[in-house]
Amino acid sequence: MTTNRTVALDDDLTITLTENGTGRPALVLHGGGGPATVAGLSAHLARTLRTLTPVHPGWDGTHRPDRLTRIADLAQVYLRLLRDRELTDVLLVGSSLGGWIAAEMAVRDTTGTVGGLVLVNAVGVHVEGEPIRGVLTLDARGLAEHAWHDAERYHVDPAGLPSAELARRQGNTATMRTLAGDPYMHDPELLGRLGGVEVPALLVWGESDRIVTPAYGAAYARAFADARLALVPAAGHLPHIEQPEATFALLDAHLA
Repeated sequence: MTTNRTVALDDDLTITLTENGTGRPALVLHGGGGPATVAGLSAHLARTLRTLTPVHPGWDGTHRPDRLTRIADLAQVYLRLLRDRELTDVLLVGSSLGGWIAAEMAVRDTTGTVGGLVLVNAVGVHVEGEPIRGVLTLDARGLAEHAWHDAERYHVDPAGLPSAELARRQGNTATMRTLAGDPYMHDPELLGRLGGVEVPALLVWGESDRIVTPAYGAAYARAFADARLALVPAAGHLPHIEQPEATFALLDAHLA
């Protein structure tokens, strides 16, 4: 049964949260495109897990307190959310920016809240010689060509979007710029801290991603104490959308 609720953490901070399924808890964290980009991923995981899928503050018209200015701040918010609900052994599943949040949560967890990680084409670290593409400045055509294996299929001309949808996307981009614009899409210290994370991690990467290339998945996998990289052919930055069956098979095998 799917439940939608608003969870108040402070007077100025509420989290819009969707819960589904039963069993081991899994926190599913979306990327810059918003919660719709992980809807299918959450639905698949809810077959065997209890999924919690939040909307990050500032996305899709939700309120972001001025004090939340870094991805690390969101990591602390979600750790508090899980601890307030007395959840342990939580599987963190993060796509793109959500993967960065999950990694920041893992390095900050001191109570056994986090039990495992699945990062899908995550940003958050810097790889020498492999710059993260400027998604905040690319036009719609350029973004499609960098994000998707099949750019023609997924390219959307913003001129054809309803005004409400265009405003939603612009608002999400503005929030992302505030939280991750400087330094651009990474924490310079994060890569060196990942070795202290001992829970198992799976890095799922679309082979055709040109925003964060598979070199980023390899860097994450090397940095964690217990990690494995799995590539998804014919997929870009969102393999769970472009190649869902192959991506879900990797997740199911890992969880089994």
